[in-house]
Amino acid sequence: MYRRRIRAAPEDRVQGCAVPSTVLLLFAYLAYLALGTGVFWTLEGRAEQDSSRSFQRDKWELLQNFTCLDRPALDSLIRDVVQAYKNGASLLSSTTSMGRWELLGSFFFSVSTITTIGYGNLSPNTMAARLFCIFFALVGIPFNLVVLNRLGHLMQQGVNHCSSRLGSTWQDPGKARWLAGSGALLSGLLLFLLLPPLLFSHMEGWSYMEGFYFAFITLSTVGFGDYVIGMNPSRRYPLWYKNMVSLWILFGMAWLALIIKLILSQLETPGRVCSCYHHSSKEDFKSQSWRQGPDQEPESHSPQQECYPEGPMGIIRHLEPSAQAAGCCKDS
Repeated sequence: MYRRRIRAAPEDRVQGCAVPSTVLLLFAYLAYLALGTGVFWTLEGRAEQDSSRSFQRDKWELLQNFTCLDRPALDSLIRDVVQAYKNGASLLSSTTSMGRWELLGSFFFSVSTITTIGYGNLSPNTMAARLFCIFFALVGIPFNLVVLNRLGHLMQQGVNHCSSRLGSTWQDPGKARWLAGSGALLSGLLLFLLLPPLLFSHMEGWSYMEGFYFAFITLSTVGFGDYVIGMNPSRRYPLWYKNMVSLWILFGMAWLALIIKLILSQLETPGRVCSCYHHSSKEDFKSQSWRQGPDQEPESHSPQQECYPEGPMGIIRHLEPSAQAAGCCKDS
């Protein structure tokens, strides 16, 4: 006795619903980041300015009163420098870089918070900002995961579309799927890991390997904080720089999460990987694998020989437990 297969929704209707919902999700995501940016800017901006003015005043008083610094005075200066740095103040009066708690700095801090990168070079100093950061991260982290999952799904759909187009042209879906997956991997490596270090080298004065190291540590959300953009006080950073890096972080994390997902799908099913694709036409495959039931619904023709159908990009679609027990793919 065979089970009735669930009829899938038309692909065009699914894609048509996915794109508008993704656009709305991205707008909501940007609005949430704008909320965090405004709150952090309001709560921490004035504290940063007060701390910077206080540090500059203490520094000049120290230079006027002590022509030869002794050890206690030097220790006091060092403590003031460390505290001012923690508060996000610009320590050099001749700096041309923007304050870390200004508008762009607050936006970048919001991005690094909900993406869980957490460089550690900057943290809220006021209690109000710390309490807001708790609730902001509590909602923002799962929100960010939803956005990354949606972006990764759209990337995977694009790869699947390219694979299907190439498969219909070459009459070789296996080769087309491999070529589309390799193209997605290489293009992602180029856009998110190989080209950005050139920008970091130009803007920050790092070497290419330092920029590549920062790129991977950032996209993998490790975030050691030993390399952070926009921290060199002797350099002038344009307004678009941190905004572009924030978008790079968002899409780069989605791409890297997709790659990690594909790797995990292969590692978790090492002995269950088999393909139901036969090098024949679609009509021959249907005639060998399915038959029409009395109610014109397709039914399994030979359940004893049923394989796990291979999904797009080689991901195995999991069947129901009963179908898995009767499948031909068994643990090696």
